[in-house]
Amino acid sequence: MAMRSTYCGLVTEALLGQTVTLCGWVNRRRDHGGVIFVDLRDREGYVQVVCDPDRADMFKLAEGLRNEFCIQIKGLVRARPEGTVNDNLKSGKIEILCHELVVLNASVTPPFQLDDDNLSETTRLTHRVLDLRRPYMQNNLMLRYKVSMEVRKFLDENGFIDIETPMLTKSTPEGARDYLVPSRVHDGHFFALPQSPQLFKQLLMVAGYDRYYQIVKCFRDEDLRADRQPEFTQIDIETSFLDEQEIRDIFQDMIKRVFKNTINVDLGEFPVMTYADAMHIYGSDKPDLRVKLQFTEVTDVMTDVDFKVFSGAANMKGGRVVALCIPGAARESGGMSRGEIDGYTEFVKIYGAKGLAYIKVNELAKGRDGLQSPIVKNIHDAAITEVLKRTGAKDGDLIFFGADKAKIVNDAIGALRLKIGHSEFGKNNGLFENAWRPMWVVDFPMFEYDDEAQRYTATHHPFTAPKDGHEDWMVSAPEKCISKGYDMVLNGWEMGGGSVRIHRADVQQKVFDALKITPEEAQIKFGFLLDALQYGAPPHGGLAFGLDRIVTLMTGAESIRDVIAFPKTQRAQCLLTDAPSLVDEKQLKELHIRLRNPVEAPKAA
Repeated sequence: MAMRSTYCGLVTEALLGQTVTLCGWVNRRRDHGGVIFVDLRDREGYVQVVCDPDRADMFKLAEGLRNEFCIQIKGLVRARPEGTVNDNLKSGKIEILCHELVVLNASVTPPFQLDDDNLSETTRLTHRVLDLRRPYMQNNLMLRYKVSMEVRKFLDENGFIDIETPMLTKSTPEGARDYLVPSRVHDGHFFALPQSPQLFKQLLMVAGYDRYYQIVKCFRDEDLRADRQPEFTQIDIETSFLDEQEIRDIFQDMIKRVFKNTINVDLGEFPVMTYADAMHIYGSDKPDLRVKLQFTEVTDVMTDVDFKVFSGAANMKGGRVVALCIPGAARESGGMSRGEIDGYTEFVKIYGAKGLAYIKVNELAKGRDGLQSPIVKNIHDAAITEVLKRTGAKDGDLIFFGADKAKIVNDAIGALRLKIGHSEFGKNNGLFENAWRPMWVVDFPMFEYDDEAQRYTATHHPFTAPKDGHEDWMVSAPEKCISKGYDMVLNGWEMGGGSVRIHRADVQQKVFDALKITPEEAQIKFGFLLDALQYGAPPHGGLAFGLDRIVTLMTGAESIRDVIAFPKTQRAQCLLTDAPSLVDEKQLKELHIRLRNPVEAPKAA
């Protein structure tokens, strides 16, 4: 006989008068004047169990129940008494009169209450098994499962097949650091865990599988942030014989369906913006369109002003001066305080800015006399007039300025835009719209210049195809080269990105030349791909979505750790299993490894 007839959270008034058998955990036990109420919990939710003293043996067991005991009950489904209905629960209109009770397993006192929302991350991750019992985490992981299933259903309907690619592969350190795995049977040789299945999915296209996908673990040994983990999950997709627009159309449809079918959200239209425009208007390649503030370009206006911070940046190679107009921030009542402005000045310094110049617009009609700022006296009338005109500033507005190398301006003022938009001031003054705002960012540059290494690096990866006609610029003018790369962005997060790939060996070689990867080096690192491209490789492209990020956005969680069952900390540690950990000398010897800095290792058993 089955141990249960249904889940606790699925018992509803449809089962009134029936006898059910349930298994779950005691969420709470309440003693009400001789009657014991037990809130029983499983993955589907809660149900209220009533234990009457009429059944002495059962009641005696009920008296001994404590939180997190694992129990089985058998009882009659009946309507709750009038006035005790709980509309927040699926089972809120019924209760179960307990006839039989079995304690399947007792529990020690938990280290925290499961309904405590103020737990430290250390506590949660150390006791992750208990943390995962909490409805918040259960809902998150159930949603993750539903997202995965919707993705699979969509891709299956559209002819994509799931093919596994290797977890032990060749180290190709272009991008983040690889996680290396020593080989026992090949002395001194190492595998790498895949940063993505990129090369293999391209090989599958060459092999003629036409449409591939995989929901797959990827590994990157990089500095961690809220939206990063050393291991994370990609929805990895590739297709042949489609152009850039066709690829984007398919996966826009996929994401729209996933959001609609899992959380009933219609994402609506996806505006398309070039990378150049996104950087120009928002200072970011993943703009949060919920924030209504935009940059105003004033570089050309500031070339001859006396204020050296502005004129220096305006005349500098790769320099930029922008204005960010904050409506209503200079009002006497309801505007920003001097303390807030000072706080923002300190904030932009995190991003390399030396400070934050501003102008308060008190009375526009008075011209410069109606402006309040220490910098106004060093800016001529023509520049002031043009700044006010371009920003559309009105009485009571505050204009912030960024002036430096373009990257610093973009990073600092871009971050300031978000900070103000998401602040209480921003929300109270209509600068933030609480909505779902997806978009595509397209036409990324092929290359970025690394000042430190004195060479170009690939913006996406070295296998991204250039726009038609840009092939010859890859060596002569790499900075002009635009790629067939695209990112899907939602509310300031990059959800996924990809590109049309290079399918000809001669074009691939030009990219390696631009990246200063010699033919010999290319052969060692990517020879297997270059060889494959010679065998009639089809035009192909694809993208990868971050599953963890998608679910994080859906749940509104602060970190992707809240949608991963067993995540690592920001220091890339697992507090539950205490990994990474030392290994004994015998294991190291088998792997032909001697530690450079000897540490006390556990003795072999």
